[in-house]
Amino acid sequence: MTASIGPAGQHVVVSEYGETPLDALAHHVHLEAQPAPDPSTLADTDVVLRVRTCAVGWVDLLMMSGQYQHMVAPPYTPGLEFGGEVAWTGAAVRRVSVGDRVLADGFSAGPRSSGPHQRYGGFSTWVVIPEHAAIPAPHNLSLDQCVNLLGNYETAYHVLVDRGGVQEGDVVVIHGASGSTGLAGVQLAKLHGATVIATGRSPEKLAQLRKLGADHTIQTVDDDGSVRRFRTDVKALTDGRGADIVWDGVGGDISVESLRCLRFGGKLCIVGWAATPFVARGKGKRGAPRANQLPTNIIQMKGLDILGCPAVIATKHDATLRPRRLQWIFDQVEAGRIVPHVGPAFPLSDWDAALRHKWRSVFVGGCVIHPD
Repeated sequence: MTASIGPAGQHVVVSEYGETPLDALAHHVHLEAQPAPDPSTLADTDVVLRVRTCAVGWVDLLMMSGQYQHMVAPPYTPGLEFGGEVAWTGAAVRRVSVGDRVLADGFSAGPRSSGPHQRYGGFSTWVVIPEHAAIPAPHNLSLDQCVNLLGNYETAYHVLVDRGGVQEGDVVVIHGASGSTGLAGVQLAKLHGATVIATGRSPEKLAQLRKLGADHTIQTVDDDGSVRRFRTDVKALTDGRGADIVWDGVGGDISVESLRCLRFGGKLCIVGWAATPFVARGKGKRGAPRANQLPTNIIQMKGLDILGCPAVIATKHDATLRPRRLQWIFDQVEAGRIVPHVGPAFPLSDWDAALRHKWRSVFVGGCVIHPD
């Protein structure tokens, strides 16, 4: 073992939960000095990464107020998906070597994992991960693209394939399609031969989505911000039949209107509730006093399937789900059919701006933080 892995760096630290993510950003999240990990304190199966890039996620924000289903006890460093170069390996490590480009598996390292590696998030210079969490970065993707791969495309696969059963020729409506996960849904649906109707609030973003693969786009809000009767648009695009599948990552009034734009026997796949993020109590208190509600009469009379699609939780209940979807994703990457769309990069010193941009959904697709 070497005496020193490298120079001191910096990391973002969540010291306690906020009432909301914005409250946490204002009062409980700070950039602090980070000494390099001490090899004498690490396990022989540990790997130290010099982080080069980390995805900025919506989940990172909800975790800061304890309003996400998976809670991390503060203090911890946010950043679920990160990658970099191997800087040190324990004596028992065989799968990777110093200098390798590595993508960290968020199931086994970082805030969405469990155990001793949970506190090491990617908004940092140095991260310690277990050997089994080190995934060789695909040679034909940049590290920025790599950190926008697994969480987004694994979710999309679980929603559309495992739960939605998407088939060639289906019509799929994707709400929140300009987000990093929604955009992965657009691309995955197209790869399965579906026709994609992408929705959103911004005409500019919808124009980008058409360039990125959506067959049709629909603006879901009127000038006053209220939800439009977009079922009329969906019915017009499907010769009156309606959509086969709706991907709903938005919630609220969007969900109710979505029921109306589905065909008889269609599927509403619930991916999230970005329009109503505070269904749970803040500061890590559990319960959902502001939970979304759906009209059972429409569900009954249209014979609809309402499908909850929590990819991570489902995988914890059934580990056999993951190998198949990982194989499919990496096969598509190798063939050049999946290339994640990445927005701007922020330096670690601008972590606050990066997270606030994500909260406001400023960009299409993902954005990243560079700890350099």
